[in-house]
Amino acid sequence: MNVKTFVLGPIQTSCYVVYPDDNNNAIIVDAGGDPAEMVQFIKQHDLNPIYLVNTHGHIDHILGNPQLKKAFPKMQICIHPADARMLAESKANLATELGFEFSAPEADKLLNEGDTLSLGKEKFSILHLPGHTKGGIGLLYNHKWVDAKRHGAAAPNDANLLFSGDALFAGSIGRTDFPGGSLSELVNNIREKVLTLPDNTVVYPGHGPSTTVGDEKHSNPFL
Repeated sequence: MNVKTFVLGPIQTSCYVVYPDDNNNAIIVDAGGDPAEMVQFIKQHDLNPIYLVNTHGHIDHILGNPQLKKAFPKMQICIHPADARMLAESKANLATELGFEFSAPEADKLLNEGDTLSLGKEKFSILHLPGHTKGGIGLLYNHKWVDAKRHGAAAPNDANLLFSGDALFAGSIGRTDFPGGSLSELVNNIREKVLTLPDNTVVYPGHGPSTTVGDEKHSNPFL
């Protein structure tokens, strides 16, 4: 599995294009700002984005949704039902906190705990990880992967990949002081659903560098 990282928008959101080796279908994980560079990459590599997964509904993760939907109109925008209204509501998605109004296209597909998304024979499962928002989700993949630019030869084969949104970061966790946030809920979900994954699971967060479950299990001060 290939992972291409883009850091987009004023809050430096880590967004991802994820695609297998054996077909040209792709999943986009979050769209944090002007996605022109992402669109160019997708077209240059002749990829076909099937899904845009918003890990939650805050503005810094959905700002590029309109441009991506325009560029790839058959692509399905996906989000958890608890955050679906945030796509269109400036106050709920926190755009008004930054001084502007914003409305993105509505979701094409709602994702719940245990749902799966497929890219050919490759499958991703949904983890519901509320606490940063009510509808925060993670996208989990378990198979061989490729990200040589960021991890080099030391990267593990046969590792899980988890796109954690703003639930878990390298050395930290998501903020819980926004509407719908809960520190206890977030920590409990991370402990029960993330830290129980194999230690070599590579975590791609919504901000900052990637990490592993093992590193966070042993050194994250919040956990």
